[in-house]
Amino acid sequence: MPRPPSPFVEHLLDLLSPFGEVSARRMFGGYGIYRDGLMFGLVADDEFYLKVDEGTKPVFDEAGLEPFRFEMKSGKVGTMSYHKAPESALNWPMAMKKWAQLGWEAAQRNAASKTRSKRRK
Repeated sequence: MPRPPSPFVEHLLDLLSPFGEVSARRMFGGYGIYRDGLMFGLVADDEFYLKVDEGTKPVFDEAGLEPFRFEMKSGKVGTMSYHKAPESALNWPMAMKKWAQLGWEAAQRNAASKTRSKRRK
């Protein structure tokens, strides 16, 4: 029987309910946050990060939101195209909905560009 999500992830799923049907899947010691089968967020160490791309990264940067960082086996620090959600949105569903929408749009564009790349090959 699968373990239930952490209390933080349960809170996050409740918080995201105005955004639509969202689910969490365990991955690499954290969780992927999905809508319609597409990952637009991730949770690591009870921190929520949202997908960014060229169109949305400036909004996250302007708000001073840090990228997701992880330590590689080599000891170097890597980053991914996910930035931390603002603390203020972690307690207010309508604020979170705005940020989740940005992450969702970036994830959709990323998926569409991968589909176009596959067609060219």
